[in-house]
Amino acid sequence: MRQRSAVLCGAVVIAAGAVTAVPADAGTPRPAPAAAPAADLHWKKCATEDYPTLQCASLKVPLDHARPRGRQITLALSRVPHTAESYQGPLLVNPGGPGGSGLSLAGFVASSLPAEVAAQYDVVGFDPRGVGRSSPALDCLPGHFDPVRPDSLPDTPDVERANLTRAKAFADACGDTYADVLPYIDTVSAARDVDAIRAALGAEKLNYFGYSYGTYLGAVYAKLHPDRVRRLVLDSVVGPDDVWYDANLNQDLAFNDRHRAFLAWIAEHDAAYGLGTDPERVETAWYAMRAALAKKPAGGKVGASELEDTYLPGGYYNGYWPYLAEAFAAYVNDEDTGPLVEAYDNFGAQDASGDNGYSVYTAVECRDASWPRDWDDWRDDSWGLYEKAPFMVWNNAWYNAPCAFWPTESREPVDVANDELPPVLLFQATGDAATPYEGGVTAHRLLGGSSLVVEEGGGNHGITLSGNDCLDEHLAAYLSDGTVPRGDGGSAADAVCPALPDPTPLESKAASTSSRGSTLHGLLGFRG
Repeated sequence: MRQRSAVLCGAVVIAAGAVTAVPADAGTPRPAPAAAPAADLHWKKCATEDYPTLQCASLKVPLDHARPRGRQITLALSRVPHTAESYQGPLLVNPGGPGGSGLSLAGFVASSLPAEVAAQYDVVGFDPRGVGRSSPALDCLPGHFDPVRPDSLPDTPDVERANLTRAKAFADACGDTYADVLPYIDTVSAARDVDAIRAALGAEKLNYFGYSYGTYLGAVYAKLHPDRVRRLVLDSVVGPDDVWYDANLNQDLAFNDRHRAFLAWIAEHDAAYGLGTDPERVETAWYAMRAALAKKPAGGKVGASELEDTYLPGGYYNGYWPYLAEAFAAYVNDEDTGPLVEAYDNFGAQDASGDNGYSVYTAVECRDASWPRDWDDWRDDSWGLYEKAPFMVWNNAWYNAPCAFWPTESREPVDVANDELPPVLLFQATGDAATPYEGGVTAHRLLGGSSLVVEEGGGNHGITLSGNDCLDEHLAAYLSDGTVPRGDGGSAADAVCPALPDPTPLESKAASTSSRGSTLHGLLGFRG
């Protein structure tokens, strides 16, 4: 593969774009200047069938927190109010991304925690700057993921050029439309928004519960304001020393392992899927399907890149495996493309909210930290990894490739090391692909006094409030009275919970769509 890489080096003529000069920030952000007085929040009912007590409000915050009385933007908030006499303050929740909407997550968390625990908190969700119902909401290039895209595998100069052209067009569109906003779509600015939310809620200290990227946002907030943190829960922890280019390379290896676990599961259930009992044979069939779809997309819209988009969610949550396996088997055994197209529509297709989420994702990640501006670096790293882990390397590279052309200069990552916090509770699965296990161990080391609860043998991303009672008991105890487990120092983990069993093939499509895990992972989304 490296020989092919060398052949392509002279074939692509697109260069990394010019950068709008914005002062880069040091690894430890400076304290914010005195904020403008927080406006009162006016809560209104916005109940849904699932969350009948949900309320909504909006909050004005500075676009640039260094100029608190300058241009204002709007954050959309939600909450489920406390009902107990013993009130422990607001519990701010974030689903990750970056680019994920947290409005519905407040309702989910409030309804999934034990009732006596949830009743003691105002569970508060929010759409971070640029996201969803916050304003302005970014949408750099609507339809950027419309099918059929070029094959993600750049095995000819033309294919590589087509993918690079798409990436640069997206970055250019963001710069053209949001030049005045992009310098302020980043994690440090979002963390300052978190403190504005705290102040508007009238809380001296904040309780915070973040999944995925939300763990990095929480750790950055804690670095900025350690004295304002009361309780801090981080589930599926971003490796704080991998922000962000290296994090994506590490993901490629982990997602390949998780995809192989899925294929091995199919082999274990050959009676249901008829694809063979040998995992290597099943893997060969999957890549043969990919090659066929690259030539003839299923239903005119599921090509090779769309197939990868469809199967990526299986790396986040094994509850999707039965649906993905059925689509795979129908295509291979019966030449039936219908289930595959349905699976793409359910798991891989991007709608307007997805366009918004991707716009914020790129804006935050490209601004947060330095990315290579020389495409040769991306090419060499990706081809090198492809030899070991072909499943998602190139799809992931193109997903992040706008950062090679991004129109704003990058910050330095925040050093989140912190010995000034109350006890912090971390949750991590050993086989998590999106935020590999080592990141949780690193965060545990950097956050002094933290406790790490490990789901041994688990491979899902976002593991609390997803059906594992052992994990949820640790979460409930911490939110109830601050109790954390303490290990004996013999391992990284302070407590270990066994993973839930893998799913079984579907008996009916209604059988597994109503689980709490499926609901949570629908809220967390993918790529976060």
